Amino acid sequence: MNTPYLHPRDELALVMERIYRYKMTTLSGGNLSIRGDENDLWITPSGVDKGTLGRRDMVRVRADGTFEGPHRPSSELPFHQAIYRARPDLRAIVHAHPMALVAFSLLRRAPETRALPLSWQIEGRVGFAPYGRPGSEDLGRKIAAEYARGFDSVILENHGVCCAGPDLPAAFQRFETLEFTAKSLIKAAAIGPVRRLTPAQMRAYARAAPALPEFDPDPPRNREKELRRELCDFVQRGCRQRLLTAAAGSYSARLGPDEFLITPYPFDRYAVAPADLVRVCRGRRERGRTPSRAAALHRAIYRAHPAAQSLINAHPIHATAFSLARQTPDSRAIPESYVLIREVSRLPFEAPLRDFDAVAAALTPSRPVAILENNGVMALGESVLGAYDRLEVLEHTAEALLDARALGRPRPMPPAVIADLRRVFLGQK
Repeated sequence: MNTPYLHPRDELALVMERIYRYKMTTLSGGNLSIRGDENDLWITPSGVDKGTLGRRDMVRVRADGTFEGPHRPSSELPFHQAIYRARPDLRAIVHAHPMALVAFSLLRRAPETRALPLSWQIEGRVGFAPYGRPGSEDLGRKIAAEYARGFDSVILENHGVCCAGPDLPAAFQRFETLEFTAKSLIKAAAIGPVRRLTPAQMRAYARAAPALPEFDPDPPRNREKELRRELCDFVQRGCRQRLLTAAAGSYSARLGPDEFLITPYPFDRYAVAPADLVRVCRGRRERGRTPSRAAALHRAIYRAHPAAQSLINAHPIHATAFSLARQTPDSRAIPESYVLIREVSRLPFEAPLRDFDAVAAALTPSRPVAILENNGVMALGESVLGAYDRLEVLEHTAEALLDARALGRPRPMPPAVIADLRRVFLGQK
């Protein structure tokens, strides 16, 4: 989303449409705002269906308190104004009632963001505001007090969440990342205890993206153009299917023996375009572009496995729950799962950061999926579609296993069935 060229009306409409489509609010719940020019404020209206909200529905609130637009401003306007007064550095706010964060609000606690490195990087510590009646000045004071303490995301007791940022994309990323973290933690609780990352592990993550030297690429040939379009299509599909988030996920595809395309860093995955992808050749990046933090890891895996054509790092909710609990989903539970993702590997948190050889040894064409402890999953494919298919099947398998745990003890297929699948589908005796 190229926000410098979008009017606040359009930004609000686009982000609210995304929030509603992702089922992170209801037609009557939630509100967004942007601090505009001359200290005016653009905000979503009160009493308008969030599923049909358009640019013409947005309300401009002037500094003197008067407003213009076809509707009244959101009833939560007082707390938006209170936050902006408390934090002049913030210019956008997202408030909604996504189910997992509401669940945390009912327990009067915030999600543990130190369980995932990206959650900690984007969120830091999360504040908690005591109950206040919706729409009241009292609620505004309580939320603003948390923002004045330096929090950028605040859980509202028995209510929902409020996330803010220097612009609307940043506020939305905080909102989506916190909801994804909350959902993953809830699912992980059904598997086993979640261990948060240590300060040393956080430091290792922060240091794990060395800068690559640059090169001047030749103009793209038709195969590269086609591959750029295919990658973008699947990145956007991954966002729609909630396998990727705006802030998390890397996707690459091989161009040559030591050359590949990869998603950039940082960027909104939902809005990635073919021209945004970064070409990496012999360990160098095309001039003026910053590739994913995982670029060096992807290169090591491609060099180790010439048949590999595509790689994904992702954080789908149910598979990430196994990552947080440091356990491995059993692919022997479902025939399709075993045939497609085979035996799932599990790697310690540090391996993808500094032991690329260990990752390349574990993630192979014969074992193409790996759980990364406290950091999501990886999937390897013989094509862009093949890598995505494995990621999707892994997530569906993880969800089925978690659902089964609510009913009893999931049972894998017996060895004779596994042997038959290996013989018929994998050509193994």
